[in-house]
Amino acid sequence: MKRSSSRRHFIQQMSGTALALTAANSLFANQWQNRVDSYSRKISPNDKIRIGMIGSGIQGFHDTDTALKVPGTELVAASDLYTGRLARAKEKYGNNIQTTADYREILNRKDIDAVIIATADLWHARISIDALNAGKAVYCEKPMVHQIHEGLGVIDAWKKSKKTMQIGSQRVSSIGVMKAREAIKNGEIGQLAMVVANFDRQSALGAWEYTMPLDAGPATVDWKRYIEGMKDEPYDPKKFWWWRNYRAFGTGVAGDLFVHLISGINVITDSKGPEKIYASGQIAYWKDGRDVPDVMAGVMQYPKTAEHPEYQVMLRVDFISGNSESGGTQFIGSEGVLTLQDNGFTIRHHKMSKAPGIGGWDALDTYPKKMQDELLKAYNATWSAADQKDQTAPDTVFTAPDNYDEHLEHFGHFFDGVRNGTPVVEDPEFGFRAAAPCLAANESYFQNKIIHWDPINMKLIS
Repeated sequence: MKRSSSRRHFIQQMSGTALALTAANSLFANQWQNRVDSYSRKISPNDKIRIGMIGSGIQGFHDTDTALKVPGTELVAASDLYTGRLARAKEKYGNNIQTTADYREILNRKDIDAVIIATADLWHARISIDALNAGKAVYCEKPMVHQIHEGLGVIDAWKKSKKTMQIGSQRVSSIGVMKAREAIKNGEIGQLAMVVANFDRQSALGAWEYTMPLDAGPATVDWKRYIEGMKDEPYDPKKFWWWRNYRAFGTGVAGDLFVHLISGINVITDSKGPEKIYASGQIAYWKDGRDVPDVMAGVMQYPKTAEHPEYQVMLRVDFISGNSESGGTQFIGSEGVLTLQDNGFTIRHHKMSKAPGIGGWDALDTYPKKMQDELLKAYNATWSAADQKDQTAPDTVFTAPDNYDEHLEHFGHFFDGVRNGTPVVEDPEFGFRAAAPCLAANESYFQNKIIHWDPINMKLIS
């Protein structure tokens, strides 16, 4: 009777979860609509947040377009090292904006409150520190730093400045991530044991071979400024336009894409990160001169903490995947699997039977027939029919409204912080704890060894 009651409780609990999430879907749709409606409210000119865009490439324009959807924001300046992008910034945002190849001119302006940093990765830490020291709020694209040793310096500058700084891995603001966190915290998949996540692509653009402009060259690109602080070398169009493919300028698939996955995982499990990292990979298809892999796999071990059990993370990026453009994260527990995709998730519930099982792929059939009968009789006397069955329940599904925009939500949090001083969802400590294991995955790949990391003190362990 006790066992049957336990089974009924499990099914009732899962049904209750499904009803709760159905209600959450509806409730959040109303909340998001209220948020959308708030984006049309009027803001006094005196209360406007004036923005400078530093790095006017794909992500810089995308970030700025989203930022300007938040009421009370205005773009007043843009910086880039290619003259054509500065011309495009004026086309998009008006001839009155300032354009410059020198980002420091933007930082020197007293009327600019915040900057969006969307440059090549090697400039993230330098510009962030300069901006914070100049009294600007900072939205810096992921990864927060190019090298692990830069992280604590950025954090120190942020703390001293007392300014808002947020890192641009927008999935941490997703309602799907937040609801998944609630579900896992409530025990909907039992004890977490493993997380499996991937980003797969199958295109030249997906592999970062972007269209180059017709006039690309030393006359239109400030190459000397781009490589400032590095060993001098001649202008190389691939290293400028396809910088993600080069270790000296970008951070490869680990720093660019693993970091999105790790950011979401760390939020959902309330974790500070892994303690052991190993990665392997190869340049499988895109043999275009790049020196970082186009196929990479990583394994990270997360230690047991007060917030979560010990669990393993397996990450994959494949830039020549026959599965085309795809990605997702699976949280695999002892009683179910939560699959996170886009801004929603599905939980498949499955609880192991109480009985250990007998027969089938078992040694039972190798024993004398009489002994088999005795063993079966004893087994059935010990375990009820209900005990011998796995426990299942209907899938639980959460989906965000069709018009939901996690990128806009992320910028909403940032500007709330700038305007009101409220904490952001991805401050530099969070951003570094997400970036460092990914950069360690690069070190593991290039050094062919396991990297040990202290996620609390944010330091490599020799």
